[in-house]
Amino acid sequence: MEPGHWPSEHSDALRDYFLKGMSYAEIGRQINARFGTAYTRNAVIGRAKRLGLVIPEWITSPAIAPYLPGEAPVSPRRAVLPNLNLPPKSAMKPAAQVKLRCVGVQPRLIQLVELESADCRYPYGGDKDGEGIAFCGHPCQPGSSYCAPHARLTRRSGTGAARVAGPVVLRLVSAA
Repeated sequence: MEPGHWPSEHSDALRDYFLKGMSYAEIGRQINARFGTAYTRNAVIGRAKRLGLVIPEWITSPAIAPYLPGEAPVSPRRAVLPNLNLPPKSAMKPAAQVKLRCVGVQPRLIQLVELESADCRYPYGGDKDGEGIAFCGHPCQPGSSYCAPHARLTRRSGTGAARVAGPVVLRLVSAA
């Protein structure tokens, strides 16, 4: 058999397994076991697309696959092929919103090369591809890399407002 050529029996089996709701990997394993072939999952996907084994657009209409309020919508493929594995219901719940902490500081937006040793190094930007990163640039608190508002922002809630390092006592111990 030449690469890329599927005998009609193999294509018929693919069609039958697809309509039974099997995954592409399962279809590949079944066809390989039945015919002694070595089709990969990607080969099965490509052949299925060439055979036109796609879900008709009319099935994707929300009027055809309704769902009750409070339930997650069911994908069109799952509505037609219910044998597919569904994620647990806990995965379908929306995530709890995170309360963002922010400070009322208007940053100076200084570039790294322009920062002085006493300037706040709290970064701004860099979230999008190609976006530059600038820094707050306000005067730092003594013993910190950040200005007072950013120093509070970077600490976990519940910890002390100011961490003061006490004196460190080192004791020399001789090795025996």
